[in-house]
Amino acid sequence: MEFRQLNYAVRIAAEKNFSRAAEKLHIAQPSLSQQLSKLEKEIGVLLFQRSTNSVELTHAGEVFVEKAQSILDQVNQLAREMEDISQMKKGRLTIGSLPITGAHILPLVLPVFRKSYPGIELTLAEDNTARVEKFTSSGQTDIAILTLPVEEPTLDYTPLIREELWLAVPHAHPLANRPGREPVDIAELKDEPFILLKMGQAFRKISLELCHNAGFEPNIVFESSNIETVQSLVATGMGIAFIPAMIARDPSIPYTPAYLPLKGRPNRTLVLAYRKGRYRSQAVQAFIDVTLAALAKEGFPLVDKAGSPS
Repeated sequence: MEFRQLNYAVRIAAEKNFSRAAEKLHIAQPSLSQQLSKLEKEIGVLLFQRSTNSVELTHAGEVFVEKAQSILDQVNQLAREMEDISQMKKGRLTIGSLPITGAHILPLVLPVFRKSYPGIELTLAEDNTARVEKFTSSGQTDIAILTLPVEEPTLDYTPLIREELWLAVPHAHPLANRPGREPVDIAELKDEPFILLKMGQAFRKISLELCHNAGFEPNIVFESSNIETVQSLVATGMGIAFIPAMIARDPSIPYTPAYLPLKGRPNRTLVLAYRKGRYRSQAVQAFIDVTLAALAKEGFPLVDKAGSPS
């Protein structure tokens, strides 16, 4: 059994398709199929059920891939430790991020990090909250920008900033034209149509919790996987939504809703998450330090581990 065969099996399981797996591994598909067949013959079990359109794990395959992923992760950790010995003259750091949140945080951080540590190769993995948490738990990403609460129990985190939440409404909505722009009591919204993010997004949970704490179940009329789409749909009059202040659009941009403050100034906390008990490389610690310094320089309100402003 060869180390590369473990990597091949894990990639095939992730892609569920030989062509995509071969493309990601930068090898020819026939070579990948040949290596898998060789591995299955050596260990005496079938790892994958092949069909015309898909590849599915057998029970033996599930056990094998889980163990193989663990082995690959341990080797990866060993490599990180060796990179530290070389005083960060070379290495690799994989960062997980929510697409929209990362679009506002990473431009402040990555140029500074690259200038300070030019020998560290940076890779970005963007997906929804649930998948980014899984990536970080399994070691596929070294660190991730997430929003509290972090659901994956194997993860720990360093708090970054606390961000206020606003209400987005169509410009023709009575709340948008109420004199004085007094903060909106969320309880007033119980009969309103809501547009929410789809399952798997942490901000969906935050939105639902705001409504539940105000004593009602929101009337969800539409769901999207992209919060930019949510804002556009609000602007066209389809409903209302809670929006993190950071991603509020400039009024000059088409399909921009009206933004209103909420009573009690609700907020969310952004964090850098990493797996508990996993060796934290110098590159990971440097990324945490650079991120905190860059956000502080931009005037963001940093918070400590207890959730208090620092």
